[in-house]
Amino acid sequence: MHNRQPHAVAQTRSAQQRSRFKLMMALPFTILALALMAAVAKADTIKSHGISTFGELNLPADFPHLPYVNPDAPKGGEISIWAFGGFDSMNPYSIKGRAERLASAHFETMLTGTADEIGAAYCLLCETLEYPEDRSWVIFNMRRNITFSDGSPMTSDDVLFSYETFLTKGLNSFRTQLSKKVEKVEALDEYTVKFTFNEGIPTRDLPQDVGAIPVFAKAHYIENGLDLEESFLTPMLGSAPYVMEKIEIGQTSVYARNPDYWGEDLPINIGRSNFDRIRLEYYADYNAAFEGFKGGSYTFRNEASSKIWATGYDFPAIEDGSVLKAEIPHGDKATGQAFIINLRREKFQDPRVREAIGLMFNFEWSNETLFYGLYDRVNSFWDNSPLAATGMPSASELEILQPIADKLPPGVLDAEAYDQHVSGARRQLDRKALRKASALLDEAGWTVGGDGMRRNSDGELLQVTILNDSQTFNRVINPYVENLKRLGVDAVHEFVDNAQMTNRERPPNYDFDIVTGFMQTSYIPGTELRQYFGSETADSSTFNKAGFRSEAVDHLIEVVLGAQSQDELNVAISALDRVLRAYKFWIPQWNKNAHTVAYYDMYEYPDPLPPYSLGNLDFWWYNAAKGEALRAAGKL
Repeated sequence: MHNRQPHAVAQTRSAQQRSRFKLMMALPFTILALALMAAVAKADTIKSHGISTFGELNLPADFPHLPYVNPDAPKGGEISIWAFGGFDSMNPYSIKGRAERLASAHFETMLTGTADEIGAAYCLLCETLEYPEDRSWVIFNMRRNITFSDGSPMTSDDVLFSYETFLTKGLNSFRTQLSKKVEKVEALDEYTVKFTFNEGIPTRDLPQDVGAIPVFAKAHYIENGLDLEESFLTPMLGSAPYVMEKIEIGQTSVYARNPDYWGEDLPINIGRSNFDRIRLEYYADYNAAFEGFKGGSYTFRNEASSKIWATGYDFPAIEDGSVLKAEIPHGDKATGQAFIINLRREKFQDPRVREAIGLMFNFEWSNETLFYGLYDRVNSFWDNSPLAATGMPSASELEILQPIADKLPPGVLDAEAYDQHVSGARRQLDRKALRKASALLDEAGWTVGGDGMRRNSDGELLQVTILNDSQTFNRVINPYVENLKRLGVDAVHEFVDNAQMTNRERPPNYDFDIVTGFMQTSYIPGTELRQYFGSETADSSTFNKAGFRSEAVDHLIEVVLGAQSQDELNVAISALDRVLRAYKFWIPQWNKNAHTVAYYDMYEYPDPLPPYSLGNLDFWWYNAAKGEALRAAGKL
């Protein structure tokens, strides 16, 4: 055995040498293969200054400024607006408390949209982003000079912390959707963050979705013992152009432009954030707010009351030109403002009941008598846009709808898209609508008794309470309630204060029959559709006020999210709109295709304005000479 050992060792060494030789021979080829693989991967990875849902970005990487701003707009002055109700919190991401209206203005995001382009997002906190063609992940390469408002640097650790906080705290419906999208988030280094998305879900919008997550300072959040679940008055520390200067709880808030704002010279910010201060004055009702405006307590008013717009602007400051009144056309879709029916109530489960209740709102009379003909009726969740469903379903829509035919409400496949009843404008009560509503309630088992009231087979009254916290809406709701009573419904207009309203319309309470709210949608809708209309959010979302749930709509939402072209998206949205309208769980109100604004004559704006934003707090500016003249004349 001893004689054989050297030979065995020699064989082993020889084998090792041969292996090393083979490895050395193979190494160049391995390196070349890896290089080729890296080159292919690099070629398949898109690196850009922004991202578009479909098609190309309008702006090149070296754009000097947004096309609709005035790059030479002066900095200075104050703009002041009014806000409804009050506030007791600076946390806009909790269901607890009533957040200050601009509380989210402290924060910036990786990507930001523009006011003249749909589906586009450009780098703000990031310098570039990288993503593969299938958008299964995205890397944000952060700018190195970002600082929070206190001067402390922002790093990928803050981005990661913000994401993880939103994932576990705050609005339940938001974090539920966030967890569905993202598999993991990694801080690759101090200024690079990678989001990897879950498999098996549409990825079209995901880079933009995570690019829209607000970023706040980790250290400040921890040091101040903040909790995103709770109401608090210490603003979270962000990196945006404005910082909180003054708070008078429920009355006044003032934001001051940060002179050391890190992003002042970015092309995306040129000509923007022009005011030194933005002030908000809170009022309990529209009339008191209007009197404040007339007296110069605040200086810019976006008028929401048609009566005031038509009859109230005849005060001296208008007559002498100190205050300008203007109608500025816009190209935005309708806001989705509506009476929303709470489907969690057993009495509203029957669509015939919902339709009957909707028939009693006479928009045409309201518009003629109360609104001075200012508004158009809304029918669609995408009203004032080409996305609204019209007429009979197209062949392309039917391809989407027929596979779920057994889950659709009646009339979707074989009737025109459901529109609201057109009433006569001469009388408050439209008798044709009354007869139709009466027949529907009779069919649904709510019959009229000897006292003229409607009851079901158990003897229960059909009671409907409309919850309201705006005195201006009294003149709209009261005639509606009268019409419902003529139908035999025990209808009540319940007026509450802002705090009660907030508490009763939010989860877990949902303590209302009908409430005015917004069913907002977008031109390229994303997972917010699940928060407004998804079954899983019906009892947890602050946005799904109706408690709406439908297998058909859940399916169609996924079709919308999975659309891979603008044409596919248009068809999918029309199909979804058609089905949502068929459920009749909202009573859409009205819309106008122009901004109705009044302001003291010391503000200027680019002409023309972009189609999708008024921008008065964004890219308008202050004319110092005019402002001084108004003050010298005692107008302010």
